[in-house]
Amino acid sequence: MAIIELKEVSKLFVSSPHHAAKLLEEGWTKERLAKEKQLVLAVNRVSLQIGEGEIFVIMGLSGSGKSTLVRMLNRLIEPSSGDIIVRDKSIMHMNANELREVRRKTIGMVFQKFALLPHRSVVSNVEFGLEIQGIPKKERKEKAEKALRLVGLDNWADKMPDELSGGMQQRVGLARALASEPDVLLMDEAFSALDPLIRRSMQDELLELQMKMKKTIVFITHDLDEALRIGDKIALMRDGAVVQVGTPEEIMIHPANEYVERFVEDADLSKVLTAEHVMRRPETIGPDRGPRVALQLMRERGISNLFVVDRSKTLLGVISAEDAVEAIRTNKTIADIVNHDGPQVAPQTLLNDLFEICGTSKFPVAVVNESNRLMGVIVRGAVLGALAGQIPGREVNADVPEITS
Repeated sequence: MAIIELKEVSKLFVSSPHHAAKLLEEGWTKERLAKEKQLVLAVNRVSLQIGEGEIFVIMGLSGSGKSTLVRMLNRLIEPSSGDIIVRDKSIMHMNANELREVRRKTIGMVFQKFALLPHRSVVSNVEFGLEIQGIPKKERKEKAEKALRLVGLDNWADKMPDELSGGMQQRVGLARALASEPDVLLMDEAFSALDPLIRRSMQDELLELQMKMKKTIVFITHDLDEALRIGDKIALMRDGAVVQVGTPEEIMIHPANEYVERFVEDADLSKVLTAEHVMRRPETIGPDRGPRVALQLMRERGISNLFVVDRSKTLLGVISAEDAVEAIRTNKTIADIVNHDGPQVAPQTLLNDLFEICGTSKFPVAVVNESNRLMGVIVRGAVLGALAGQIPGREVNADVPEITS
């Protein structure tokens, strides 16, 4: 369900926006507007839906229009044309009082600059926005202390800003936005001023915080790794227009055009692709079959292992060719020799977390769902092939049928 919807939203920095909007409708490009009309087109007919409870990342290079776009979501910058719907209400038709209420209660904002008041304590800084709203002192202090607990700074409430590190100061800024309990958080390059290690730590903390809050977060960044790491959805902008919207996996695996392909070509695939992208169809056998049948299947299919599943495709274990030979020699059944210690991972497991598992296990890795149903199998070569750009996951989905014998 969309909490924010943008419909053909544009922004031209010009004295006559209605005339400029007509030129856009006629198909004038950003370059032509600048050259022939001296008009600056910052955002070009953007349509987006931002789902409730998701981290929606808007990214692009400097000058792509991402910061202008996010500031139009609460009309800090007035759109030249189009419509913006928040909670089923158009903010374009709101008067000053209605818009003020949206900014106070529905949409909070965290900027790149911490903008803390140096003469006020941490808790007083967090209270500041509530104080401006006229919230009673006792209530605003309770809200501020609650927000500081959320960001892990409750023990620093009485400190002054200059006693805090850069990452801690940014957390104060985040707490200040959270104190008014908004439905939506706009975060404009919120971590870009931080050192790399602190920045990664803040990304981790944001993800942990989101698990508790379930807020809708619109996050602006120019850093692809950051976008891939925290985003549920990503909108990639170029010259004021959105060129692709999708999950990190969709953008990495199915770039919409050559520009997107070039943009993501240096990204670390192992931190984006998951087990379900590289898994293959598993070769299986039932526990009631004999070891001679198992050995014959392995010979026919050129493999050295079979996964043992019951009639509902629940994974019971794995057997090797050596196990089958030994079972024939000792007159045992497959149920007697099945190995229950083979590695198992969830479909969402990142490739980055599979390297050690694949490198140390003598068995292929089983991909199982939450019910322990066998979904696929991962062999070492599939992981390396994916990192080389050969992605079997383009053809494989989570409901790949198993082969049973």
